[in-house]
Amino acid sequence: MTELNKYLDIAPEVKEALDAGKPVVALESTIISHGMPYPQNVETALKVESIIRENGAVPATIAVIGGRLRVGLSADEIDYLGKKGHDVTKVSRRDLAVVCARGMDGATTVTTTMIIAHMAGIEVFATGGIGGVHRGAEKTMDISADLEELAQTPVMVICAGAKSILDLGLTLEFLETRGVPVLGYQTSELPAFYTRHSGFGVDYEVDSPEDLAKIFLAKRELGLKGGAVVANPIPEKYSMDKAVIDKVIAEAIDEANAKGIHGKETTPFLLAKIAEITGNDSLEANIELVFNNVALGAKTAVALSNLEK
Repeated sequence: MTELNKYLDIAPEVKEALDAGKPVVALESTIISHGMPYPQNVETALKVESIIRENGAVPATIAVIGGRLRVGLSADEIDYLGKKGHDVTKVSRRDLAVVCARGMDGATTVTTTMIIAHMAGIEVFATGGIGGVHRGAEKTMDISADLEELAQTPVMVICAGAKSILDLGLTLEFLETRGVPVLGYQTSELPAFYTRHSGFGVDYEVDSPEDLAKIFLAKRELGLKGGAVVANPIPEKYSMDKAVIDKVIAEAIDEANAKGIHGKETTPFLLAKIAEITGNDSLEANIELVFNNVALGAKTAVALSNLEK
């Protein structure tokens, strides 16, 4: 047991599934506390768990509660995080030791969800979108810790690409440099969260959950460190027009810059501002893309479990 593992609590259902080699899908908690307003955040989180179960896997929502790394939450605990909202600390790798040592509550980002999922033995994680290189990073050096985590932690992250608010070209360059494969699920183009189109290509197009599972298993068996990004486009029905969303994002970024918002507060501010400008069209898109990602996550976890039997 590592030092960190003494802080780890795995819910009985999740532990039983892991011990039996059954498919488990990790879920983050920042999307609950910082990604959506209450009660939509809680409703979405519970629906997400339901979708994973419907597709044959066990959900494991991850958070820090009272300084404990929790893998698998009850409905009451999800409601607790949803109601506390922004009062819950958004926890990345740099924050984890402080939050545990002080017995605080924390909402896990992509980074910390990957860390804790790996600690628990979970290989598949489904989320909305990953972080990346922010626009203007050549001056600010604002680069999400998600990218470094993907380079070192062996968890497959299923998402709707990188968030549209980022510099997608630089994000792809960073992932390439760090040896992280970007796999497009039934697409050759990197999706950009709210929209299916970014103008940038993925490394490889993959057509089935079984193929995703084979690639990830081969990566592990080759001894290659780090994870993989599975870019799963938002369903066509909910995809927003690229030109429209680009204009909205530009407005939101201008306001964030004018208000001096930076660091880990940037993404929550921009997502809230975009929802406000679009009349909540972006919030509906956000919810639907998460549903789409967790369904694929469950199918991929099932395929990976079958290969490992």
